Amino acid sequence: MAKALSILLLGSGGREHALADKLAQSPRCRALHAAPGNPGIGRHATLAPTLSITDGEAVVAYARAHAIDLVVIGPEAPLVAGVADACRAAGILVFGPSAAAARLEASKAYTKQICDEAGVPTAQYRSFSERNAAIAYCDAHPLPVVVKADGLAAGKGVTVATTHTEARAALDELFAVPGACVVIEECMVGEEVSMFVLADGSAALPLLAAQDHKRIGEGDTGPNTGGMGAYAPASLFTATLQADAMARIIAPTLETLQARGTPFQGVLFAGLMLTRDGPKLIEYNVRFGDPECQVLMALLDSDLVDLLEACASGTLGSAVLRWKPGAAVTVVIAAEGYPGTPRTGARIAGIPEAEADGAKVFQAGTACDAAGQLVASGGRVLAITATGPCVTAAAAAAYAAIEKISFADAIFRRDIGHHEIAREAASGDRA
Repeated sequence: MAKALSILLLGSGGREHALADKLAQSPRCRALHAAPGNPGIGRHATLAPTLSITDGEAVVAYARAHAIDLVVIGPEAPLVAGVADACRAAGILVFGPSAAAARLEASKAYTKQICDEAGVPTAQYRSFSERNAAIAYCDAHPLPVVVKADGLAAGKGVTVATTHTEARAALDELFAVPGACVVIEECMVGEEVSMFVLADGSAALPLLAAQDHKRIGEGDTGPNTGGMGAYAPASLFTATLQADAMARIIAPTLETLQARGTPFQGVLFAGLMLTRDGPKLIEYNVRFGDPECQVLMALLDSDLVDLLEACASGTLGSAVLRWKPGAAVTVVIAAEGYPGTPRTGARIAGIPEAEADGAKVFQAGTACDAAGQLVASGGRVLAITATGPCVTAAAAAAYAAIEKISFADAIFRRDIGHHEIAREAASGDRA
């Protein structure tokens, strides 16, 4: 067996709890540290709650002090801040792209430039840094029209406007921020899928595709959120479509970044629209999705340490990727008020009971109060994840686990996976 590693995981959400859980299962994980972490992550790792994860010098100092072999960066903010660059400059293996490559998520306008240069199929667009010009363009644009914040928005800076009044309101909100830039796009039609690709700067390896549920309400209604649930695999994203997306979207993007001198190392998350003309890029993220990461980790049968080390060391070409059979579903439980101002402080109980039959409860916005009781401390609080022979069965197991959790005023969708469940019903492929 290869050398066991001491690992530092950066982040505090449900995505990071899923990564911590999977890393800790590896026989190659000698020690796991996490910053800042959360109570769930603390079940697997030594927490460093005061370490600033966007301060590259502080992360390097912590890594040296604790003999860390591999730094794994979960969220986007440290990547955009250049933490991966600081680690590489210090000779520390790191899973995550450079700040230059992370511009794919930090700036939607930059991503569009890369798409133009690489010939990647995507929505027609214009970018604006001046409010009146953006409003004039929107007023003349066919409806619906998509209005996006150029920079990081935690998955919520997008408005699909069905009226020009709605588009103007979105622009007014975005341009209220000094120095704002917005991207205005045509509204593509089709189903969305989340495609994830591991990359080491030259080689690329696609993972299972997942489908996220962005809207707060059932039936995909209401405002966008960071994600209310996900499932994998997405059967509509066939092997043929995956090959098409790799050839026409992923490979040209990676080649263009490499030609620019900013090779991509980490996980590239492509939000795709499956249109009548084939897959088209909606946007890129430069980290695992949340809650997609939870379902991917539930199904991954390979050693996660092996895969992340291969990305960091440029040896992905020899990596082995294996998946468990069946499907996984994650249902996010949020606090009342989300995606606006969530109500925090509600006590949470029943997690051991929820996990008794094999489900996993990944913690996100949680903390412990003065009495040591687990409480809600953010918008998205828990991600209940279950597996089964099909999405229908996995969803049933996830919702059964939720029934055992006590969390006052919690909100969650009761239709996660509904597209796939309908397909399974139509094909008779229900367990």
